[in-house]
Amino acid sequence: MHIREMLADAERTGAPSFSFEYFPPKTAQGVQNLYDRMERMHSFGPKFIDITWGAGGRIAELTCEMVVQAQTYLGLETCMHLTCTDMGVEKVDDALTRAYKAGCTNILALRGDPPREQEKWEAADGGFRYARDLVEHIRKSYGTHFDIGVAGYPEGCDDNKDEELLLDHLKEKVDMGATFIVTQMFYDADNFVRWVQKVRARGINVPIIPGIMPIATYASFLRRANHMNCKIPEEWMERLEPVKNDDVAVRDIGKTLVAELCRKILAAGIHHLHFYTMNLAQATRMVLEELDWMPSPDRPLKQALPWKQSLGLGRRSEDVRPIFWRNRNKSYVARTQDWDEFPNGRWGDSRSPAFGELDAYGIGLTGTNEQNRKKWGEPTCIRDIADLFVRYLKKEIEYLPWSEAPVADEADVIKNDLIALNKRGLITVNSQPAVNGVKSTHPVHGWGPSNGYVYQKAYLELLVSPDLFPEIRRRIENHPDLTYHAVTKSGTLETNARSEAPNAVTWGVFPGKEIVQPTIVERISFLAWKDEAFQLGSDWARCYESNTPSRLLLDDIMSKWYLVNIVNNDFHENGTLFEVLSGLEDPNLNKVHEVKEAANGVSNGVTNGVHANGDATNGVEAST
Repeated sequence: MHIREMLADAERTGAPSFSFEYFPPKTAQGVQNLYDRMERMHSFGPKFIDITWGAGGRIAELTCEMVVQAQTYLGLETCMHLTCTDMGVEKVDDALTRAYKAGCTNILALRGDPPREQEKWEAADGGFRYARDLVEHIRKSYGTHFDIGVAGYPEGCDDNKDEELLLDHLKEKVDMGATFIVTQMFYDADNFVRWVQKVRARGINVPIIPGIMPIATYASFLRRANHMNCKIPEEWMERLEPVKNDDVAVRDIGKTLVAELCRKILAAGIHHLHFYTMNLAQATRMVLEELDWMPSPDRPLKQALPWKQSLGLGRRSEDVRPIFWRNRNKSYVARTQDWDEFPNGRWGDSRSPAFGELDAYGIGLTGTNEQNRKKWGEPTCIRDIADLFVRYLKKEIEYLPWSEAPVADEADVIKNDLIALNKRGLITVNSQPAVNGVKSTHPVHGWGPSNGYVYQKAYLELLVSPDLFPEIRRRIENHPDLTYHAVTKSGTLETNARSEAPNAVTWGVFPGKEIVQPTIVERISFLAWKDEAFQLGSDWARCYESNTPSRLLLDDIMSKWYLVNIVNNDFHENGTLFEVLSGLEDPNLNKVHEVKEAANGVSNGVTNGVHANGDATNGVEAST
């Protein structure tokens, strides 16, 4: 979606409208952590994000990679910065091609700062000298595909303080095809309002987006303001100086000052604010809370479908997805992005010659072995794993090997039932409660257009031992409303589904539209998911040294257990799923795997929850 369309929508509705800027971190771990933060900050409700451009080399490459990640895998509407610095036409065209293929439709075209080794800015050989030249090139090459933003300077830029000349340059950029303006950071609201009036007097009528820098610490506030030659109002210094050594107090006062700045800007007729986050969440969140702009039960985030859509090229119209990837959105997009067969235009088909090997998608367990051991401990029996899943359901930990996101709020209505299952050794990988016709604006279950109604069937996906599965199968087959698929790592599949056709497990009814059925269960995609599900468990096992209780336990589960999905096709209630599984408990819940010395075969481990010396442990604290 073009930014000017978002801004027009904000002006029309009067709803809070804002966006976030991020920059490429210097380390690989920093990049991964930023992706996680970007996804969490998306829950604040930004209309779009932008990613700054690093002049030349690896950082420039990283900007392109981050745009692809944000658009394609995180589903975040992204504006890519692009500068002339160290960029010939070939490099500019390569960056634009990558942005286009990622589904990006917005570019912020900048001249850029000179590299540190240069005293003044110089164009690259065969490159563009001014931002207006870059704007002209983008517009000629891509027509109206990209909305093109340019920079505005209410207080001048570092190498030009001539306001009239800067306004001339701004007019030239707009005349070449720029469609919106983003300003440098500032803290002087009165000067900004004056500058906007001068911009309009020049006949520049495209939207203006003010750049806002929240205050995280006193030192960083001064450093950034001085770097940008940004005027700080005397009142701000009078309030911040006395508490400059107290970061909590600085943030608290800073949120009030910045929120006051925002209100003055909005009162002047501006409808959208752009926050320079510096890759940090807290200071920005505090300003949004002060403005009462954070989503709430009365003002929930709206989404078109019950899962986050990819914004990659060719994927924006995707409206059906198998439920198995509910908690692993990025891996689903990665697996299906190159598949060349889409039955009914819906999802990837495992029969496609482009299906490929699972490893080719790079979607295994993230994090180092040490990090994962720290997150998930060193389980030695099924109860340890069950306790880990219980902690996840209680929101005491954020992630599990099979879930890249915290547990959803909709699980609250079945949380106690899920906890009870895990405590008995039935490990719940995925679930959803039944929903019978709630409004599409419902703060937890709602999705899609207003004035609609949404429905879903109760669904449960579990890892269960071969000791339990025969009884589970018998109980399910005696219940007419339940359908199931069960599979082992080796691929042995059992099901009572009468056909391979998809079974819709969420759907919506909206005025003037056909019934929308966006989430399904079906056999082919379940077999594709089982490879990933068992690989994730095996990756977790390999976080531990071979011949240790944790390694042996996880390897045994992955090699012998069943992955089972169950759908209650009576969407009116949740209870049947849990009633069918009531009373079942894994007989090996407290059994710790025996560890033997390779050389002499002498056991140095524990079995059946009892140490070799006979001390009872109940399998909770057992270790070698």
